[in-house]
Amino acid sequence: MFKLTSLNLNGIRSATSKGVEPWIASMRPDCICVQEVKAQAADVATRFEKLAGMQGHFHFAQKKGYSGVGIYTRHEPSEVIAGYGSPEFDAEGRYIELRFDTPARKLSIISAYFPSGSSGEERQLAKYRFLDAFHPHLMTAKSEREFILCGDINIAHQQIDLKNWRSNQKNSGFLPEERAWMTKLLHTTDPGGGLVDVYRQLQPTATDTAYTWWSNRGQAYANNVGWRLDYHLATPALAALARTEHIYKDEKFSDHAPITVDYDFTL
Repeated sequence: MFKLTSLNLNGIRSATSKGVEPWIASMRPDCICVQEVKAQAADVATRFEKLAGMQGHFHFAQKKGYSGVGIYTRHEPSEVIAGYGSPEFDAEGRYIELRFDTPARKLSIISAYFPSGSSGEERQLAKYRFLDAFHPHLMTAKSEREFILCGDINIAHQQIDLKNWRSNQKNSGFLPEERAWMTKLLHTTDPGGGLVDVYRQLQPTATDTAYTWWSNRGQAYANNVGWRLDYHLATPALAALARTEHIYKDEKFSDHAPITVDYDFTL
């Protein structure tokens, strides 16, 4: 089995202070994709280049204390790609891809952190620019290789993906345009689709148990007023190998919960 975890850390220093490293050690994933590292290369080099014995590969934001993604892995990649070719968003540290290619296959694990538009119209417009540029990148990747993209997508796709969908229809993360982007991406026959939402494949009707993010305001976590923002998006051949999923909520390392999927293959 290939065990793959995704977790928005909301700061690697913060998450490690809350016990994420011993949890990773106990879980023993093959790879863990992390988002919102909120650190620079110099910070990571002195402390976080490895976690629980796993080697990290990173794409940092130019802005300090902001964004940043990484993948910790037990397996040596054949290639590491930081950024997806967008000058605007590569500067924000939103994409890292590890390739595990052999003569028999082309396979990538990707950690991505989609922009949030919740701070205002300017960032919402940036989010739309990201989605517009990222879609053709995913379509090209799908035509060339098998991949699993893990990350904080910052979109709740369907009504069952957040607690208060009625009151959030005009809020970033559940806007019609964002949801339509996801619908197209996951469409089984649209030429601009073809990816699989792995969690929903395994848990097509889950609601309250599906959430991976809770606002720090009020009693959102205590009352499970959550959103499903963290995804595994896979090419169909790899999605077909997904066997079990688990969203871990026994400890709180971040405002997000880690989501782990076991796939029936090995690197």
